[in-house]
Amino acid sequence: MTVSPSPDDGVPPRDDGAAPGLLARLWHRDLAHYPESSRRYAYLAIVVVTTIVLYYLLYIQYAVATSIITHYRMTFGYFILLSVVGNVVGAFASLVAGLADRWGRANLVVYGLLIAGVLVLLLPHAPNKTVYLLLFAGLSFVEGIVLVATPALIRDFSPQLGRATAMGYWTMGPVIGSLVVTTVTSATLDTSTWQDELRYSGISALVVFVIALFGLRELSPRLRDQVMVSMRDRALIEARARGIDPDQQLTGHWRQMFRLDVVGSAFAISVYLLLYYAAVGNFVIYFSATFGYSEQRTNGLANWYWAANAIALILAGLLSDRLRVRKPLMLVGGVGSVVVTAIFAMLATRPDTAYDSFAWLFVGIGIFGGLTYAPWMAGFTETVEKHNPAATATGLAVWGWILRIVVAVSAAFVPLVVTSVTPLVEHGAEVQAAQAQAGPALAIVNAHPQLFAELARHPAGSVPPELAARAAQEVGVAELAVVQQAGPQLKILREHGAEVQKAAQEGPGQWQIWWWVCLGGQVVFLPFIFAMAGRWSPRRAREDAEEHQRAVERELAALESRT
Repeated sequence: MTVSPSPDDGVPPRDDGAAPGLLARLWHRDLAHYPESSRRYAYLAIVVVTTIVLYYLLYIQYAVATSIITHYRMTFGYFILLSVVGNVVGAFASLVAGLADRWGRANLVVYGLLIAGVLVLLLPHAPNKTVYLLLFAGLSFVEGIVLVATPALIRDFSPQLGRATAMGYWTMGPVIGSLVVTTVTSATLDTSTWQDELRYSGISALVVFVIALFGLRELSPRLRDQVMVSMRDRALIEARARGIDPDQQLTGHWRQMFRLDVVGSAFAISVYLLLYYAAVGNFVIYFSATFGYSEQRTNGLANWYWAANAIALILAGLLSDRLRVRKPLMLVGGVGSVVVTAIFAMLATRPDTAYDSFAWLFVGIGIFGGLTYAPWMAGFTETVEKHNPAATATGLAVWGWILRIVVAVSAAFVPLVVTSVTPLVEHGAEVQAAQAQAGPALAIVNAHPQLFAELARHPAGSVPPELAARAAQEVGVAELAVVQQAGPQLKILREHGAEVQKAAQEGPGQWQIWWWVCLGGQVVFLPFIFAMAGRWSPRRAREDAEEHQRAVERELAALESRT
């Protein structure tokens, strides 16, 4: 006897009544009915874990940035090029992912994660920096697609009255991904290489891919193309679905998304996150150059930021859903971010700032960032739904494109604003090592500057006898031998010492300028809150929900009377 699949299996029965094969089940993932709570939470959990792992793959590069630069003998400009190229590629991949409204979301996420995991496992074997750049661009392309597909799945499986909580969990993806990066590296870099760190992330991606391959499903287009305010709408959503034409719903969906409340809000949140991008991509370099922190110490410091942000995202989502408003929380979070970022910027020029002071500042930045971002993600998807609920992925594609372009531009501008970072990254370590090794020789040279200036004008082996005799008499034969042995280190100091010293003096002030730029992005964000959909008053929002429920009951009663 053959058994037809359940309607929730996502695979239509074959014409002969036979159960579908394994390959069909791993490709056709549509659910014909809205899932029960337990299954819905399972799908949401898979999406969140997938997002965490994906950002672990992406951000691990920056946590070991100085090691990668040294290994491939990259200039700092070339490393910045990695980020710029990756984000530009990711931006246009986000536009491609807008087709998820037609193609679906789940397969983009599942098989995208597989490709990303394989690419990261290949990165440590890149023979040169060019191949590394190409592989990283491929990883960024996948990330750009999943950046759109995963929040689209979260939106599909979360009614509006629980949307902020669900989006809080989703936005934990980048944050927990960053926390995983800093936690793993701060615990393992003593005994592991940068290649090992990349391999750890790649293996974790393949493990989660297997879980998603067998466990992840998505709503059919007829179900996901509707607005669902609460779980009480489930019966009406399924009743309406029988009369919906998904292709007709997508007519003109790109044009519908090019509106101020969609495009403007996407730009506003992108510049609001400038400090977050800097934390991911530049904190290791900033704290190394300005405060002398190691990669491990900086990653340990960043843990305070990511942990506070992760907790705040969930609490902000719960509070937003409880109050049924988004905008007030965004405003409080935005203003709080401006205040704490201003304090951080003022401390950027003070090398004596304590580690604990930065830790507490990062806690504050993380809390206010979470209070802003989780309600914003919920509010943004609801703004898109206001125009066309069938174009959710398209609206998110517009957001993803703008976000990645802003990241690319910000990455390109950092070395233009912080000019000191290039000499410090490229030559700071070797100058510091040369100073330590050539200390005695440098003291001898500094004690006889005119004599050694004359000696430097003559190549080795061609010093006039009378000058050599005078040097031996003034300095001493043993001291000259010390200087001669330190020749390579002294050459490094002559070529780069002054440049590195100047950069070290100017660096804190230049970084401070960039922190003010980040603060400016947070200020720009504030007025765009008013353009988004949603109420300011919890009382009015509650009245809207009650009126919606009465409308649902009336429509269901009308449908039942016709049958």
